Amino acid sequence: MSTQPLPLDGITVVSVEQAVAAPFATRQLADLGARVVKIERPDGGDFARGYDTAARGLASHFVWCNRGKESVALDLKDPRGLALARRLVAEADVFVQNLAHGAAARLGLDAATLCAAHPRLVAVDVSGYGPDGPYAHRRAYDMLVQCETGLVSVTGTPEEPVKSGIPAADIAAGMYAYAGVLAALVRRGTTGRGGPVEVSLFDALAEWMGHPLHHGAHGGTAPPRTGLAHAVIAPYDAYPTADGGLVLLSVQNDREWRRLAERVLERPELADDPGFATNAARVAGRAATDAAVGTALAALPADEAVERLDAAGIACARLNSVAELVRHPQLAARDRWRPVDSPAGPLPSLLPPVVFPDGPEAPMGRIPALGESTDAVLAGLGVPAAEVRELRAAGVIA
Repeated sequence: MSTQPLPLDGITVVSVEQAVAAPFATRQLADLGARVVKIERPDGGDFARGYDTAARGLASHFVWCNRGKESVALDLKDPRGLALARRLVAEADVFVQNLAHGAAARLGLDAATLCAAHPRLVAVDVSGYGPDGPYAHRRAYDMLVQCETGLVSVTGTPEEPVKSGIPAADIAAGMYAYAGVLAALVRRGTTGRGGPVEVSLFDALAEWMGHPLHHGAHGGTAPPRTGLAHAVIAPYDAYPTADGGLVLLSVQNDREWRRLAERVLERPELADDPGFATNAARVAGRAATDAAVGTALAALPADEAVERLDAAGIACARLNSVAELVRHPQLAARDRWRPVDSPAGPLPSLLPPVVFPDGPEAPMGRIPALGESTDAVLAGLGVPAAEVRELRAAGVIA
């Protein structure tokens, strides 16, 4: 058994967060061993709690992004609640917020103000479009940012653009906020100072648009929407199989095309045919390329198609549903599922992607009910029980 601690053991994070981007970032910190104190509104808390009831009565977004946190319900519009929040921040290593534009500054909870008062603090402002510029004040829901960054323009079929099926802008911003915290903590270890960190959904997703962005900026045209196909590689698509399945394959070079033609399509003459022998030729004649591959795979059950492709060294995958992901043999074989406690009882959750083989497993802490840690956290600040009762009676805490 390793005696190595979790990387963020001993680090305290305070967050004023909602929806996905900031909660996703702080959940990563909790998975690495940080104590995360989540400040929520007493009247309903993080509005993501109300998105749906799919997870045994709990909201699926909230379950995903909030395990391992302590929920403290404070009314930050009341000076007494705001004073308690500032006391929590004064004892923290990290503060993260993603309030609406200008709201944190009005409360004195923006990164610049807090870092000026607490030089060792790492404080993160997560926003939609950044702190300035003509879009700074605009609402920045995930779908809107996907549209503004052009992601939707390159996603979908030639006939119809579609947004990503997951909140790509929120996830991108959350991951950059998470990385920014880790980098700032490393810097604090060498300089003794934390400092402010800024991350916006727009900047994060614009970075993720790197391939089409550079393709369009330097080549003059953006890649067209191609569904599951690839704009500049062929064959690269999902093909129906004899049993109703879909198998996606990708041929990255002409050597792979030769192996595919000889060992899967069983048409070795296509390996040297000028209409197929090079990727440029296969893209130019995409219809004929797809027809040759589609005809061969349509005669095979999905299992046999994947076996043949694997044996030939061709990259391939099944087009799985979400239900099939839940049952995926790779997750089962690697024992990736763990029960996480919640107000609705244990819920299965995936272990975080970052694994430390020489350290303990991620704690996979409880998904909190609104305000369930308020009393314990305030007691830790030294707030007398009588004062806690008064604050609760006044609606300042819950």
